[in-house]
Amino acid sequence: MGACLPEIADPAECLREWLAGYDRVFVLTGAGCSTASGIPDYRDARGEWKRTPPVDFRDFTEDPAVHARYWARSFIGWPVISLAHPNAAHLALAQWQGSGRLSRLLTQNVDGLHGRAGSRDVIDLHGRIDQVVCLDCAASYPRAEIQLRLSEDNPDWVGLAAATAPDGDADLEGRDFTRFRAPRCEVCGGRLKPDVVFFGENVPRVRYESARTALLGSQALLVVGSSLMVYSGFRFARMAHEAGLPIALLNRGQTRADSIADLKLEGDCTAVLPLALQEPRDSSALLGSAGMLSVP
Repeated sequence: MGACLPEIADPAECLREWLAGYDRVFVLTGAGCSTASGIPDYRDARGEWKRTPPVDFRDFTEDPAVHARYWARSFIGWPVISLAHPNAAHLALAQWQGSGRLSRLLTQNVDGLHGRAGSRDVIDLHGRIDQVVCLDCAASYPRAEIQLRLSEDNPDWVGLAAATAPDGDADLEGRDFTRFRAPRCEVCGGRLKPDVVFFGENVPRVRYESARTALLGSQALLVVGSSLMVYSGFRFARMAHEAGLPIALLNRGQTRADSIADLKLEGDCTAVLPLALQEPRDSSALLGSAGMLSVP
């Protein structure tokens, strides 16, 4: 694994120097890119779960109790996602895209904050939580519309609070979920599901192929705020490695790709990216306290 020269101890300067060698950089982001927006991540610095893993697709579709519990928790957690705003990392990537050096942006996040920050042609690997789809007839609805319907159908649940997850789920226990009225499709009466990839589901093939083509047409891979513990994201790091593309990681804690990366940096992406992605008038201005350099 590579590291910066000893005289370049600041991760922002280190990343800027690494990026200077490439004109087409594929960027993959994860939950760590959105924590500063108030959306918590799933894993700790060791890549272990901080909370209960997300609901499994099969359980969601086959167990009415799990289906109702998910929607009850989502009802409580959705406001945190809907009120979140892009942070400095999202804005830095959107601005950098304007330079033409960001070949494509792929995100594991479902919060839509990259798009709201101004990034174009974002590939939402795991879908978007702000859309809801019918599992039976494929009708789609804005999540905000579903929230209003849930409020009307479940007035006793309005105002409850709980810790929220990146997918809008909430740690809401000790309630009788069988009394919660889950939303139904207004077209066919079928079951509704957020338009995101649940555990146990596959990323749509067309989405995967679009990301794969963009990655293999790039010169390097930059991973920001992801432990890559989920295979759907890690496979792009493995793909880059197998294709001989250099890989840089910016994350707090270990990642699944540490052993194949050319550069691993520890730091807060909201502090590092705005400095690393700008064209500084004076390079000494970048030397600061954005984070720590991880030297294996």
